[in-house]
Amino acid sequence: MGFLHPLSLLLSLYSSFLLLATLSVFSDQSPKKTYIFRVDRFAKPSIFPTHYHWYTTEFLADPSALLHQYDTVFHGFSASLTPSQASAALRHPALLVAFDDRRRTLHTTRSPQFLGLRNQRGLWSESDYGSDVIVGVFDTGIWPERRSFSDLNLGPVPARWKGVCQTGVKFTARNCNKKIVGARFFSKGHEAAGGFGAGGGINETVEFLSPRDADGHGTHTASTAAGRYSFQASMSGYAPGIAKGVAPKARLAVYKVCWKNSGCFDSDILEAFDTAVKDGVNVISISIGGGDGISSPYYLDPIAIGSYGAVSRGVFVSSSAGNDGPNAMSVTNLAPWLTTVGAGTIDRNFPADVVLGNGRKLSGVSLYAGEPLKGKMYPIVYPGKTGILSASLCMENSLDPNMVKGKIVICDRGSNPRVAKGMVVKKAGGVGMILANGESNGEGLVGDAHLIPTCAVGSDEGDLIKSYVSSSAIATATINFKGTVIGIKPAPVVASFSGRGPNGLNPEILKPDLIAPGVNILAAWTDAVGPTGLDSDTRKTEFNILSGTSMSAPHVSGAAALLKSLHPDWTPAAIKSAMMTTASVTDNRFSLMSDEATGKASTPYDYGSGHLNLGLAMDPGLVYDITNDDYVSFLCSIGYGPKTIQVITRTPVNCAMKRPVPENLNYPSIAALFSTSTSDKPSSKTFIRTATNVGPLNSVYTARVESPKGVTVTVKPPKLVFSEKVRKLMYAVTVTVDSKNLVLDDSGAVYGSLAWLDGKHVVRSPIVVTQINPL
Repeated sequence: MGFLHPLSLLLSLYSSFLLLATLSVFSDQSPKKTYIFRVDRFAKPSIFPTHYHWYTTEFLADPSALLHQYDTVFHGFSASLTPSQASAALRHPALLVAFDDRRRTLHTTRSPQFLGLRNQRGLWSESDYGSDVIVGVFDTGIWPERRSFSDLNLGPVPARWKGVCQTGVKFTARNCNKKIVGARFFSKGHEAAGGFGAGGGINETVEFLSPRDADGHGTHTASTAAGRYSFQASMSGYAPGIAKGVAPKARLAVYKVCWKNSGCFDSDILEAFDTAVKDGVNVISISIGGGDGISSPYYLDPIAIGSYGAVSRGVFVSSSAGNDGPNAMSVTNLAPWLTTVGAGTIDRNFPADVVLGNGRKLSGVSLYAGEPLKGKMYPIVYPGKTGILSASLCMENSLDPNMVKGKIVICDRGSNPRVAKGMVVKKAGGVGMILANGESNGEGLVGDAHLIPTCAVGSDEGDLIKSYVSSSAIATATINFKGTVIGIKPAPVVASFSGRGPNGLNPEILKPDLIAPGVNILAAWTDAVGPTGLDSDTRKTEFNILSGTSMSAPHVSGAAALLKSLHPDWTPAAIKSAMMTTASVTDNRFSLMSDEATGKASTPYDYGSGHLNLGLAMDPGLVYDITNDDYVSFLCSIGYGPKTIQVITRTPVNCAMKRPVPENLNYPSIAALFSTSTSDKPSSKTFIRTATNVGPLNSVYTARVESPKGVTVTVKPPKLVFSEKVRKLMYAVTVTVDSKNLVLDDSGAVYGSLAWLDGKHVVRSPIVVTQINPL
């Protein structure tokens, strides 16, 4: 089956933007909103000493309306204006584009070893654990007192660091050290949107107006990327051992852009990009994405714009792929200069069993650490049999105490937080909960630190339990908790929630780029809330176990820190290429990675190039490098004009008379799109790639092709011969489709690969062949 080419959607969005930009009649009584304005910086008249004077004189009648001024990754400003004021400003010829400030959402240990890192040899020891690299984390802040952020035995702060330790509520200059080298918070866009309540004040019982983390998410992601060794770590006894980040000696720069219960605003995120690049970070980790399921064009997406500005200055940016899987085209953060990371499992799990009154035992997972049920059988009930949706989902005030008191309650997953369902059951008098996946979640399970005895089960197990309840006059059950089990097979498995391809903006670029551990990850936690994040959860824990692509992205951020430390001259594209071309597509059974949602084999639309393997990424042999000019050529190829591209690149550009093709961006993966056709003649496309040798000087690589059925893939030349004088070589890949013999899967694609081998290195690129409906 084919899908509609997303260019039509892009054009529709662009038309909507042009309509907005030309509106001129609004009521002055309209409420103010925050707008982000992209300004042609070269248009500033010399009479104004600074851009600030220009903005507040020519564009804004009231200078106090200015929220942020951007001058590094983006040129322009954000301001709180009425629609009529915004419309008046847009009439100025120096304004290239304006867009509304949008709210974003967070994409919410054993994993370093699982990635191939070892203490005495390899990337950890050769990079000194990333000690000279600074990782900027855009998130909810940090709880600095955690052991994960100790600066014991760390050397001096890298001399290039220019950032500050911004003080605020319960955060002083002493909270920064040689590990947390800087911390800032960004709240102007948030406050302008009324994010802190009436009058812009902050409720200090819920949040800190400072870099201190009231949510926990930021502390968790920061320690995942770069936490120090913490002995005797666990979450209420689960996952015991030594907690550590991927780059334990890397320095952390904290940029609090997200706020508890109210998300993250584009204007603040863009200011964080602007500031972090000036401060001197090497890597940016951002586990944030759109919460509406729609990916904006790059020129209307501040994460894409800010990350381009960072990458163009040599800063690697790792971003989360989103948690809307297993739906097709659910991957977010699609810009090709971003490294987009999906989530996989590791070989550790927290099993629990539901034992039914008929003797049937069904497997699930749980992180419940309270008083166990000790094998006692309780009546079991499913409120959903009444046909009331809110009751089936165990929504607030939906359960009848007369029905659930003293019983184990089956709750369907969805709508409200998983842990909140348990509290609803507890308030209604229930003694335990079985959390059942729906069809959309399949068999994908994540552990939660529930406040009542709970076991999460897959869709099939949930159906079996419900069938037992409906067919039995006296249905009973109990839950047994088994603690922590390691050595789980298969692993890794693509997490069911992980954002999936194809790329909804430009399917010529395969997204996600790769996957990394993102299920049941142990990392540091805030003292401000309990492990569930619920206000009613008064427990305190130094570490917490979370799942999401929010957890997988900082694994790649830490990995980038190690690779940057080992190879300081590598560009962000080279680091990304090293990770992608050495990624693994098999699990610990040596079988193709499976999809948690279906149990079937996964595909590059699920995992991109594969699962991060740092044992190989440190020495990839070849890399596919990409320059700023290459990215500009790509933007020209997708139909953006010079003014639109300038919104992203900051400087004016010219597109070639002959439009390039997006497939020729020097990407480490290949996506071949063909229009559906009634012709019986084979269709062909040729892709150009340039490989850079980063291994031994006199290396010879031979191509190995795996062609899908109905597709022929040829490579010219079939051999790459490098020498001291020849470090870069071009080659062409021709993909020919025979429609008569082409059998596409449910995603409308077939899959193959191209690998270059020299006897030691295997430099692999996935090939995805897709048929689309022509416009």
